[in-house]
Amino acid sequence: MRYLMILAALALATGASAQGVEQGAANAPQFTPAWPTQTRAPAMDSGVELQVQELATGLDTPWGVAVLPNGDYLVTERSGALRLVRGGVVSAPIAGVPQVLAQRQGGLLDVALAEDFAKSRVIYLTYAKPMSGGMSATAAARAVLSADGSSLSDLRDIFVQDPPSPNPMHFGSRVVATEGVVFVTTGEHFSNLERQFAQDAGKTYGKVVRVNPEGGAAAGNPFDSEVWTLGHRNVQGAAVRPLDGTLWTLEHGPAGGDELNKITKGANYGWPVVSYGVNYNGSAVGAGQARASGFAEPQYYWDPVIAPGGFAFYEGAMFGDWNGDILAASLNPGGLVRLKLEGERVVGEERFLSGEIRVRDVEVDRDGAILILDNSSGRLLRLTPQ
Repeated sequence: MRYLMILAALALATGASAQGVEQGAANAPQFTPAWPTQTRAPAMDSGVELQVQELATGLDTPWGVAVLPNGDYLVTERSGALRLVRGGVVSAPIAGVPQVLAQRQGGLLDVALAEDFAKSRVIYLTYAKPMSGGMSATAAARAVLSADGSSLSDLRDIFVQDPPSPNPMHFGSRVVATEGVVFVTTGEHFSNLERQFAQDAGKTYGKVVRVNPEGGAAAGNPFDSEVWTLGHRNVQGAAVRPLDGTLWTLEHGPAGGDELNKITKGANYGWPVVSYGVNYNGSAVGAGQARASGFAEPQYYWDPVIAPGGFAFYEGAMFGDWNGDILAASLNPGGLVRLKLEGERVVGEERFLSGEIRVRDVEVDRDGAILILDNSSGRLLRLTPQ
């Protein structure tokens, strides 16, 4: 009762409705949340109207964006090009990127800056690495960006998923550099056989891995390997919460069951044994249960899905009331999803541009504006309040 009273008070304070965001019928209505706002948290209305500015157009299936200290942007194209966006002009492909397998969901995927980029010019890329026999694997590489932004040098892999897969699906592939280590997310390549590898600590399918900036398992990993957590399906969002330095991820579920997870060393997030969704044909996933002993609960889940991409914790003055909130990309139905956190619990949800554009990645610009990659028409967009 006390928890519900707190929620009601928070709803009044934030302009939230007791009802969740309008989103249609659940795929798995038989599952109930572990706490009241684990899904369909009260709908919020901030009253913010977004102004949309095009920073770059003509991009080929953009996947990841990083903000450079000088105000330029790096953008990956899934087909294999890394571009520099400067003053609204999109560069020719930057030389020296790795060869990628640009098939189905594979290609050149995420980009992130090293913590000491201002001095080292080091960036990290994730990509679908072509392997022998038509196989591929999620890989992460580091490289040095030239001063003029036209080329990469000293390119080398710091992580390659093992074993390689014949199925160019579910690569995961967000990369985050923080506190002297690099986190890379992976997927389990979608097939009924390979999804089982998400539970195998000896394989880097369906994992969050933690490596040194130069490669190799980071000290303190729980399984004496690169693996940090297991039991994931396809993690395409990852960000560090500024409040406490914890890593959070966004993960694609099947039909229903997209998840927001707080990542805890050694934890098992359940896939494919438990899920808040069902298979695309309506059959049960694994044990046919949403949760079971020994598996970490998602901090939030969606049913129906939002098909999440990247996300960011908002920090800035431009949307000051949103500080600490999660801003998440949605591919389906599309748009930008805002989640308000109270401690570690989601207590409200708001959606923008829903059904209008497929958003693949979200970042916060240096001045607090929101950057999104429009996957549907190949644009880098800047969002500000009207």
